[in-house]
Amino acid sequence: MIETDQKYLAGVVGRAIAKQRIRSGLTQEEVAERLGIGNEAVSRIERGIVIPNIERLLAFAGIFDCEAAELLTEVSSRPDDQASRISRLLTPLNQDDRQLILDLVERLAERLAKA
Repeated sequence: MIETDQKYLAGVVGRAIAKQRIRSGLTQEEVAERLGIGNEAVSRIERGIVIPNIERLLAFAGIFDCEAAELLTEVSSRPDDQASRISRLLTPLNQDDRQLILDLVERLAERLAKA
């Protein structure tokens, strides 16, 4: 993988891990303790300085009670992955709020397709 691509991937995966950690209500220290690593290691991963290996990615997913794929689909440009991400965001909302978001996305997509 080209170095710039790897840096980009590390940054996006790191931000996804940070988001999941915050959603889970955990501190970097708590995550580090569960992983058996230092706080600085978690910080370096979240900042995209270090990219986690598969084993570590699975451990993060276990801590956050999510699929490892969720941590990776945040970086994916595939429409199916992006649709899955939107679906996860919509799930906790009530029907009216989901419909509002769908209407906004539809209008925005139509407008951008014309541009």
